[in-house]
Amino acid sequence: MRHFFLSTATLLSMLGASSAAWAQQQPGPSYGPHMWGWMFFGPLIMSVVIGAVVAVVVILVRGGGGPPPGRTPLDILKERFARGEIDKEEFEERRRVLGE
Repeated sequence: MRHFFLSTATLLSMLGASSAAWAQQQPGPSYGPHMWGWMFFGPLIMSVVIGAVVAVVVILVRGGGGPPPGRTPLDILKERFARGEIDKEEFEERRRVLGE
């Protein structure tokens, strides 16, 4: 049993010594040539993604601003007249301009 503990302690001390020696040999993080691509293209890709998100939000927000499909200019004119935004003379004049 004593031989087992002695050999285990020897093995652990060898591992500890070799890992400490290995850590001292490493000069620091080694990025290599593949990291140069990410340093230049990473911000570019991030800008493209952010631009795409902004474009989608703008399209979604602006999409709800127009008249719903199926509404004619005369329908809009009638609604404005019904709300009191325009008087009868203006309604008649604009209806004539629309040709209806």
